[in-house]
Amino acid sequence: MRALRGIIRAGIVLALLFVAGVVGWGYFRHHPQDVPWGQLDLAEKPGLFSGRRLAALTGDFDQCRALLTRAGVDYAVMPARKGEHCGYSDRVRIRPGGASPIRFRPAGLGTSCPVAAALVMWEWNGLQPAAQRYFGTKVVAIRHLGSYSCRRMYGRGSGAWSEHATADAVDVAGFVLADGREVSVLRDWKGDGENAAFLHAVRDDACDLFATVLSPDYNNAHRDHFHLDQAERGALGGRACR
Repeated sequence: MRALRGIIRAGIVLALLFVAGVVGWGYFRHHPQDVPWGQLDLAEKPGLFSGRRLAALTGDFDQCRALLTRAGVDYAVMPARKGEHCGYSDRVRIRPGGASPIRFRPAGLGTSCPVAAALVMWEWNGLQPAAQRYFGTKVVAIRHLGSYSCRRMYGRGSGAWSEHATADAVDVAGFVLADGREVSVLRDWKGDGENAAFLHAVRDDACDLFATVLSPDYNNAHRDHFHLDQAERGALGGRACR
């Protein structure tokens, strides 16, 4: 009798594993972006591992550029800058046109390639859908406070070096809509209308694509912008979204 019970239990376990395998295969077949071992495609809807794959591009400039090119993004590679704690070798500037017509104000923004790739995916899957949902129009420009800055975190004289020191971060201050309206993080974050709802929605969308997203909810130093970066934290490193 005991042996029979063991056989029955084993049969149940095998059946459950079979069902789980079929369900999992069906899910991943229709959601290839969620496959742990899949390839990143900037043109696809973000999946469970997109943010981690974007951050991992920090070590593979050739692959990052290939992804931008394959997605139809018009960009320029910027000259490398070397330093003991500051500098970059993977900085690019997204140019308006191609598959990503959005502009940056001030013009000429250069970021690390992984940040640029995440900005493209954020535009396509966060900013534009949210702008249509809340305003019935599109975002034509992103207002920013810069990317590269050779400094430590918060400008302190000691402590960890900022991701800005390697152009691996960008500070976003607001958005310009096609109808001329502007949405400002400083002015609109604490409101209760569509501007505030839009800002909170796109902040949440950014959390799926950037290693770190800091908003006015984090502290007063971020009252006027979103800090977005691709800090490397290793294969098991967590992501920060506040």
